[in-house]
Amino acid sequence: MTDLTGAEGPGVSAAVIVHEGRVLMVRRRVSEGELSWQFPAGKIEPGETAEEAAVRETSEETGLTVSAVKLLGERVHPKTQRLMSYTACDVVSGTAYVAAPEELAELVWCRHSEIPEYVPYGLYEPVQEYLDQVLPR
Repeated sequence: MTDLTGAEGPGVSAAVIVHEGRVLMVRRRVSEGELSWQFPAGKIEPGETAEEAAVRETSEETGLTVSAVKLLGERVHPKTQRLMSYTACDVVSGTAYVAAPEELAELVWCRHSEIPEYVPYGLYEPVQEYLDQVLPR
């Protein structure tokens, strides 16, 4: 059971998208503390599941159509105190681009070895375990 006490505000859903041996990372226009690079993500809307929110936010932010594969886990984010859900997604169609320039500054498909350059404080353990399984090293 995940301890979700202490979460502030509505839940946020992140899409962990692996395609052609890389994972998609986006850089927000406005950093949340030391968070700069992260996965496409956004607030879960009323009546929406975490998986549905991950798919919707990916489309809104990057123009990619993805399908949810599985929920990797949930936690209260240690830096933002927001309830975070992480969903593994597969690309269905499209090419990633900054579709929401008011929200995103840039995006990158990064290799397994490059993840620490973008997220130096490390990833949520279930997400890291998933990426360790699916990304070539």
